[in-house]
Amino acid sequence: MTIFSKTKFAQLLLLPILLLGCASEELEESTATTGDWRHAGGTHFSDKYSPLDQIDASNFAELEIAWRWRSADLRIPEDLSYSTTDYRAVPLVIDGTMYVNTNHGQVAALDPASGEELWLFDPESYRLGSPIQTNIMIRGMEYWTDGNIERLFIATLGKQLVSIDIETGQPDPNFGGDGFVDLRSDLGRLEFESNFITAGAAPIAVGTSLIVGSKIFDYGMYNRNPPGHVRAYDTYTGEFKWRFNTIPQQGEEFIETWENDSWHTAGNTNVWTFISADDEAGIVYLPTSTPSNDYWGGMRLGENLFAESLVALDADTGERIWHFQTVHHGVWDYDIASAPNLVDIVVDGRPIKAVAQVSKTAFTYVFDRLTGEPVWPIEERPVAASTVPGERAHPTQPFPTRPAPFDRQGVSEEDLIDFTPEIAAAARELASEFLLGPIFTPPIVRGSNDKLATFVVPGAGGGANFPGATVDPETKVLYIPSATRPHGMSLVEPLQGTSDWPFVIQMEREVGPFGLPLLKPPYRRITAINLNSGDHLWQVPFGRGPADHPMLEHLNLPDLGSVYNDVVAEGGVLITKTLLISYLAQKDEIDPAAHGSILVALDKMTGELVAEVLVEQRLHGPPMSYLHEGRQYIAVAGGGRDDDAELISFALPE
Repeated sequence: MTIFSKTKFAQLLLLPILLLGCASEELEESTATTGDWRHAGGTHFSDKYSPLDQIDASNFAELEIAWRWRSADLRIPEDLSYSTTDYRAVPLVIDGTMYVNTNHGQVAALDPASGEELWLFDPESYRLGSPIQTNIMIRGMEYWTDGNIERLFIATLGKQLVSIDIETGQPDPNFGGDGFVDLRSDLGRLEFESNFITAGAAPIAVGTSLIVGSKIFDYGMYNRNPPGHVRAYDTYTGEFKWRFNTIPQQGEEFIETWENDSWHTAGNTNVWTFISADDEAGIVYLPTSTPSNDYWGGMRLGENLFAESLVALDADTGERIWHFQTVHHGVWDYDIASAPNLVDIVVDGRPIKAVAQVSKTAFTYVFDRLTGEPVWPIEERPVAASTVPGERAHPTQPFPTRPAPFDRQGVSEEDLIDFTPEIAAAARELASEFLLGPIFTPPIVRGSNDKLATFVVPGAGGGANFPGATVDPETKVLYIPSATRPHGMSLVEPLQGTSDWPFVIQMEREVGPFGLPLLKPPYRRITAINLNSGDHLWQVPFGRGPADHPMLEHLNLPDLGSVYNDVVAEGGVLITKTLLISYLAQKDEIDPAAHGSILVALDKMTGELVAEVLVEQRLHGPPMSYLHEGRQYIAVAGGGRDDDAELISFALPE
């Protein structure tokens, strides 16, 4: 059930359009007309859409590298720097200048035509010590203006929230302490180790509120992770404004959904991905994650609000307006891993200001973004009970009736790979070692009923992960890149002295006969959904996949979709006036030893392949597009594993 504050809803209906909201709307319109890219998601609607059409189906194959900028992190002295991961930052382009961050939180201003560095700001967060984390990176930063002053905001790995003057590249002396706010404060539960919490995605500035999520190291063996409460600071002064407790605290609503006072000890339930906002309404939309630990919830029985939920807050006060929980008492690591997509649609003749949230569950949850009312019914349906000692799975889960799922959900023998009798027999034999079942079948204790694990589909890294979906605000079509990526999930007792959990997760990630996946294709796909009707417009496999495997090559199979093994599906989709633009890894498409990527364009109305461009670098960040002095560019961050992090900008030959 979607729950909202009636008082706040009444206020929303009565409020006139705020001047600040009008100013923000005008700025977003100017972004569309000038070819800027002012926020990580393009706009606060997280549509990741560019109206540019200079690069189209007729010339995409002619794209060439216009310039490259090597990450300033490569200049940090070796004795100070620590290792980060793939470079996935999203550059911004504002009024003729590009701004981009590094994994260590440095910020550079670049000439958009040449990549020449205009200024560089270094917060020196690496001097504060390495975070206790995996996937150490900063995915982006935020731009904000009140019409007079302009600022860039970044949350660093060193728990710094920084305000930077966009003209000078220097910290704003009026913000916090000489431009810095310490994010170790204002969490509300200081007994937890702040070293387990840091930043990953960009903050978001709405009105005078700068709202910050957090990234928490969530594979710890001890129940000591902090809660992922969301905080807001004044955009001018850095003064703390409000905190929304993603795990309700004493005296707050829904505390009863954390049984046995588990609200006091549970951690995570954080917002580690991007946040979206409706500036005109003054609402921010928070996509939240799973509580600790991700796979056994015996110490946090109950529904566990606001975990794995979409939460709408008043940006100025932090007051909850409405929320919807996509997974009750999650034990599958079904975080909402991407920003909600805001779009105005017309359903059965009725205009709706909507928000669409895709998820690892492979569902798309669509709501009226002001009221939280589902656009199409979402039904609570019975699901399987848990057999794990101390665990109690929630008896029902929410199932959207429309749109249809965009990826495979659950597994039965009919879903097993069967291209040849030999492959089919081997797949059945392997599958017999696992518990198969529909979506929301809980993990089992390893060895229960002679089964290794529950075969969970989509897995924790499957469905729609970061960076999520893209929406065309003109056609109202939602584009979702997804991966099936199943996981065999079982719980085991930890070795004595290594954990205070009675059970920890053990994964079986690569399961299948003869080096093939266990399931039928497609393994990776892109789905287009018409949000005016809720119907699928088209769906295509994305990537060649194992079609050329020695046991399959004689079948002359079409594309099966790339198989993800060692990494979570990232990258993302850029939509322009005519194209859908993304990329594939050469190692999956051409040669396992290949290092680079393939920049790919599809016809956005049909999903048909238009053109490909080979790139010798691994690409990792979401692609974006901008216009500078009459020339359209596409920029993507890449590299990072081999001291080669860089930003690459593509354009047509001059």
